[in-house]
Amino acid sequence: GTEMVIMYILCYSYLVDVLELGDADFDYLATEHETMLVKFYAPWCGHCKKLAPEFEKAASRLKGSVQLAKVDCTTNSETCSRFGVSGYPTLRIFRYGKDSAPYDGPRTAEGIYETMRRQTGPDSMHLKTKDDLKAFVNNHDASIVGVFSGTDSPRLAEFLKAATLLREQFRFAHSTNLQLAEEHGANSECVLLFRPPRLANAFEDSIVIFRDYLTIGSLRRFIRDHIYGLCPHMTIENRDRLRVRDLLTAYYDLDYHHNIPGSNYWRNRVMKVASKYVRRGLTFSIANKKDFLLELEEDFGMGTSDGGELPFITIRTRLGHKYTMREEFTRDGASLQRFLEDYFAGRLKRYIKSEPIPEKNSGAVKVVVAESFDQVVNDPDKNVLIQFFSPLCPHCKKLEPVYGELAETLRSDPKIIIAKMNALANDVPLGYDVQGFPTIYFAPVGRKDEPVRYQGTRELKDFLRFLKREASHHLVLSGFKDEL
Repeated sequence: GTEMVIMYILCYSYLVDVLELGDADFDYLATEHETMLVKFYAPWCGHCKKLAPEFEKAASRLKGSVQLAKVDCTTNSETCSRFGVSGYPTLRIFRYGKDSAPYDGPRTAEGIYETMRRQTGPDSMHLKTKDDLKAFVNNHDASIVGVFSGTDSPRLAEFLKAATLLREQFRFAHSTNLQLAEEHGANSECVLLFRPPRLANAFEDSIVIFRDYLTIGSLRRFIRDHIYGLCPHMTIENRDRLRVRDLLTAYYDLDYHHNIPGSNYWRNRVMKVASKYVRRGLTFSIANKKDFLLELEEDFGMGTSDGGELPFITIRTRLGHKYTMREEFTRDGASLQRFLEDYFAGRLKRYIKSEPIPEKNSGAVKVVVAESFDQVVNDPDKNVLIQFFSPLCPHCKKLEPVYGELAETLRSDPKIIIAKMNALANDVPLGYDVQGFPTIYFAPVGRKDEPVRYQGTRELKDFLRFLKREASHHLVLSGFKDEL
């Protein structure tokens, strides 16, 4: 009987895409798989629900190479506490049942697939011949290849440690045949970084050589500084790594799987101009417009009229300032050059998503939009309480009468403004962290660059107590009798 149950469990584990594991069978089933990605979740968690379909899609694509599994922590608390799960969803990589590493990759089906595909096989592929090297670097992604004098080379040992740590992000291979480096202009131990062949261009080398003293840190820095080149292909998966700098992006219909020459047509025109501005603090990229449609509509106001085959150009600085090129992209690159000259000269007007400034604003609660935020909230003579709300949020609707009463109570005070802004229809300014609704901040006189977040209960007395403590003046109250 026991053998039959075991056989059934094993068969079941090969039939389903995502294994459901629990306290009773986790260790037994996890040891069956060389590489396994486990999602620790709670059924009530919103982020878990959002991840579920992506996780399922990735599981079916990875079937046969990487097993995906899930553990419901509400019913399997023993397993979850053993692996230190404190928030949901938590994703961890296991090798033959041993907890190997946290999963730090993207949480889309494509991102999970790509990241976990790299987790199979060795950390670094051993290459013996020139043909091995040629086949390895002929890939959609960049390749990092270490060439060493022999298996006992201390640099090889350090390279392999780095490959173990960084294999999720990059592809590694190594060789003890120094001849492999010779044809690329190196005659001693080194690391060769091969940029993807699909992105080869006339403006930069496709191979970069690392000859410095090799440590995990120095190799990581070398990869970070050189892997992307002058104008990388930004995707949903790598966008966060690229956006740590001020970034110009050309969005158009690119497809490196089916149309490499067509995809590089516009990229080459961007690069021709970009090569003149290399050390000016702006980085460049291209992206598939279809992948970022929602973001372009929401963050840059791109309408259907901005379609067509011409690239749509944006700049997003690391501080969150946004600019769009309104002039049509010309094939000779002249319009892009004019846009860049205006950007570096500080002549461009920032793009701000904003509702129109209301013609009438006579209510006790003042309506603020992105275009009027500076004028109202940053008025140097006014203490301003600003509520960021969403029209869809039930908590915001519940707050409305209390917030209105607060505004009425302080209406006769000339130095205080009670205001609100729809955070879905307007850009939230820097310095205000708005993740959920309602989020309330106080911008006091003399400290506009240090707004104070309101953390109290949403009751009239508590709002007044907070304002009395934080405001730069004595509050003028109308009709409020209770002692504060």
